[in-house]
Amino acid sequence: MSAPADTRPLTQRENEVRRFVRARFGVRGSLRLHRAALGADLLRAPVNVMLSPVFLLIRLLAWVLRSCGATRPAAWLASRRIFLASDLGRQVEADLDGLMVRLTERGLAPKAQPETIRRAISAYVETRNAVAEITTSLLVLLGGLLLFYRATPGVMSLAEPVAQMRAQSRAIEEFALGNWAGRMWYGVFPREIAMGELILTGIVLTVIASVVTTFAGVIADPVQSWTGLHRRRLMRMLARLDRRQEAAPMAGEHLLARLGDLGDIASSIWRGLR
Repeated sequence: MSAPADTRPLTQRENEVRRFVRARFGVRGSLRLHRAALGADLLRAPVNVMLSPVFLLIRLLAWVLRSCGATRPAAWLASRRIFLASDLGRQVEADLDGLMVRLTERGLAPKAQPETIRRAISAYVETRNAVAEITTSLLVLLGGLLLFYRATPGVMSLAEPVAQMRAQSRAIEEFALGNWAGRMWYGVFPREIAMGELILTGIVLTVIASVVTTFAGVIADPVQSWTGLHRRRLMRMLARLDRRQEAAPMAGEHLLARLGDLGDIASSIWRGLR
């Protein structure tokens, strides 16, 4: 005889969260979700990528202010919406609102104020976006290792070898004595990269990376669903709401998402000092 179902409120809540995660962030759910990104989100994506450092600085400042006891300015800063609202993000927020409605109907929802719940949901969506950026950074790093046998933690560090490869290929094709002689010549005397070429390559790669980030959740969401990351993150959010506690000004995922940029800066400084 099977054991009776556990009817404890927290267990019921976790079961609801599990069902939500499977339905929304599994493979099929993630593919359906990302249909919302086919449109204006492709134009918003590059802008949001450029706004990411601004978001990080503002959240760090909010954390510093909160640590110093200036809770009201910290809360005001933390509540600022930096990124352009995306259709994909709005869809995730709507889905999370639906989860809250189901929890409320079953008496399992936190007793927090609606505004607090709204901020918590927005923070969750931002954290999910940061994980998508981390996924893109890993793809950029893997691409650099496979194509150029060097670590490329971000787009800036990938732009140089890509620009060099393009310039070298074009120079070989245009060599007066033919491709074979061109490969020999430029193998000994590599073509110099013009600054304009490097900047243009960086811009193009940034746009491509932003589009990849928009759809990176197709990979990242199912992985987080399988590993339980989505479920645990949602349960922590609900637990904070039970305590009527605001989310931290900045989740660790945002710092991880910026590691690629910091790695780019560090590698640029290192090359400049060599």
